[in-house]
Amino acid sequence: MSELILPNVLPIFPLTGSLLLPGNLLPLNVFEPRYRNLVADALEGERLIGMIQPLVPRQDNWVEAAQDSDDPELYSVGCVGRIDECEPQQDGRYLILLRGVCRFRVRNELPIHREYRRVQADSSEFQNDLGELQVDLNPARIMRALRAFGVANDLEFDFDLLGSVPGISLLNGLSVALPFRPAEKQALLEAAGPAEREEMLLTLMGMGLEPLSTDDYYAPPILN
Repeated sequence: MSELILPNVLPIFPLTGSLLLPGNLLPLNVFEPRYRNLVADALEGERLIGMIQPLVPRQDNWVEAAQDSDDPELYSVGCVGRIDECEPQQDGRYLILLRGVCRFRVRNELPIHREYRRVQADSSEFQNDLGELQVDLNPARIMRALRAFGVANDLEFDFDLLGSVPGISLLNGLSVALPFRPAEKQALLEAAGPAEREEMLLTLMGMGLEPLSTDDYYAPPILN
């Protein structure tokens, strides 16, 4: 397993309720000018973007003309994504597909560049993330819990499809996809490793879902 050495400057995309984990894919429809700048610069470099949540949930992360234009305080841990695919659009937007690589911890925030935020990030404590997709994880407990979770919350899942997914991919995929609160998603991100994330996911599924207001969570499938 090779070591990930992050560039000295990592551009970041703060986004409430959006979780990226090693090996997972995240589609983004990027049309806000500052993030179009970010993507353009990343494509000229190592194609890396740091996905991270604001500490206080914000709806305006995906509104093009946000009325609150300040730069919110961030969680200290995010996940580096590599741009796997990019489709520039005639109107200046980018449709990109990020693949999660490795988590990082923010050490320092740097001055704004071309309207987007940048940090000095350190991935040294998360190097095991690079081999995470090779982890052998039995999905049986997750599948049992998911069936009960679906019944309790009136949600339907394609269990035939999910049954063909490797355990680690099922774990990380559900951690990303299930509509937990932003703080709960952050806890799943910061879990020490797959075993700890599995226990946390099982606990959250056992707790069920509370009604979410738009102040708590808002995450359309394609984000700006």
